[in-house]
Amino acid sequence: MMDATGGTPTAREAAYRRHGLFSRARVREWLYGLALLSPSFALFAVFTFYPLVKGAYLGLYRSDPFGLHRVFIGFDQYLHVLRSGGFQSSLGVTFWFAVYTVPAGLVLGLALALLAHQRLRGMIIYRAVFSSTLASSVAVASVMWLTLLNPSVGILNYGLRESGVGAIQWLNDPRWALLAVSLTTTWLNLSFTFIVLLAGLQTIPEQMYESAKIDGAGAWSRFRNVTLPMLSPTIFFSLVVLTIRAFESFGQIDILTQGGPLKRTNVIVYSIYTEAFKNFNEGVAAAQAIFLFLIILVLTLVQFRFLERRVFYGS
Repeated sequence: MMDATGGTPTAREAAYRRHGLFSRARVREWLYGLALLSPSFALFAVFTFYPLVKGAYLGLYRSDPFGLHRVFIGFDQYLHVLRSGGFQSSLGVTFWFAVYTVPAGLVLGLALALLAHQRLRGMIIYRAVFSSTLASSVAVASVMWLTLLNPSVGILNYGLRESGVGAIQWLNDPRWALLAVSLTTTWLNLSFTFIVLLAGLQTIPEQMYESAKIDGAGAWSRFRNVTLPMLSPTIFFSLVVLTIRAFESFGQIDILTQGGPLKRTNVIVYSIYTEAFKNFNEGVAAAQAIFLFLIILVLTLVQFRFLERRVFYGS
C-alpha cells in the first residue's frame, strides 16, 4: 500500500490511520506536550488569566468610601464608568499622549538607527550611547527629567532664558504638562525603538542597495523603495509595542505630575491607580481596567487588520 507521496507508510503512520486521534502514541505525545507547556500555562493562569477574571468580577461591585463593604450592582457599574466624565477625560488624555509619543518615538528611533547603520569609524560608540536609555528604569529617567524640566535650575529653561523666550513651567502649566511627560516617555522608549530598527536594518541584504545604485536610484529613492519595504515588519512591530506602552504608562506620570495639573496628564492607568488606592473604589478601578484591556485589544486588532496589509515580509 502506497502513501500520498508514493512511498510505503511507516508503522507509526499506519497506527495513526488505524486508531485516529485517540491512539496511544498520539495521546502520549499530547500528554508530553502538555507537560512541557504546563509551566507556561501556570504562569499565565496566575499572572494573566486570574487577574483578568478577578478584575471583571470586582467591576460588578461598588465599594463604600473606606473600601470595606461591597454591594453588587452588576453591569450598571460598567455603564456608569463608560458614561462618566472622568473616564472620558482620561481616555482623551491617553489618546493625545499616544499621539505625542508613538510617532515621535518611531521617527526618532528610525533616524538614529539609519545614522548608526552607517559604516563610519567609532560608530560603535554612538550605538552604545543611543541604546543606553534601555538600561534606565522609569524611576531614574523620571527623576532625571524632573531635574531637566525644573523651572529654576533645569537646562531647558536655561536655554530658553538665554534665547530670550523666558522660562516655562513645564510640569505645572496645564498647557505644557502633557507635552513634558510625553517628551520624557519618548526619550525613555527611544532605545527600544532604536535597537529593534537597527537590527532590522542589518538584515537587509547589501545586494539590494547595490542593485538600486546600478539602476540609478538616489539616496531618497533607495530609502523609499528598498529600506522602508524591507523594514516594514520591524516598523509595524515597533508601532504596536509603542502603542501598547503609551496606553500602559504610569511611572513617569506618577513621579512627574501625579495626573495634574487640572488632570491634564491623568491617563487611564493613573486614573485606575487613583480610584483603587486613593479613593478606594475597587469596582470603578476594576471596570476601568477592563475597558483599558478592551481598548488595547481593539487597537491592536485594528493595527493588524489595516496596517499589516502594507507590510512586506519578503519571500
